[in-house]
Amino acid sequence: MPTFLAAASKHLLSVLRIITAFLFMMHGVQKYLGFPAPRANPTVWYSLSGIAGLMELIGGVLLLFGVFTRPVAFLLSGEMAFAYFIGHAGRGFWPLLNGGELAVLYCFVFLFIAAAGAGPWSIDHARGRA
Repeated sequence: MPTFLAAASKHLLSVLRIITAFLFMMHGVQKYLGFPAPRANPTVWYSLSGIAGLMELIGGVLLLFGVFTRPVAFLLSGEMAFAYFIGHAGRGFWPLLNGGELAVLYCFVFLFIAAAGAGPWSIDHARGRA
């Protein structure tokens, strides 16, 4: 591996966390704030979709800033595994065909972040909890 990539790997971990958290958080923003486009059906707070939306919104913000990164990423990984098996796996085995690729990808990226930590550009790192 080129040394410049090896030297940048910790910072790229932070970039991966920030970009993933932002994209994930947008699912919760759409469910609760109707942005960038409103949902066809309003979100019911105490439904599976409502609870998932809160996890996406709150967990996404926490991950975006790198606060309690490991436990939050672990919980969100579990949420995405649950979402895959509840919402996608029943439609067939292959994620490409059942529409579950994004849930699988989020699940494993969050699992990686739970293991690797927040990276240097995070509140956890600034507080010495990286």
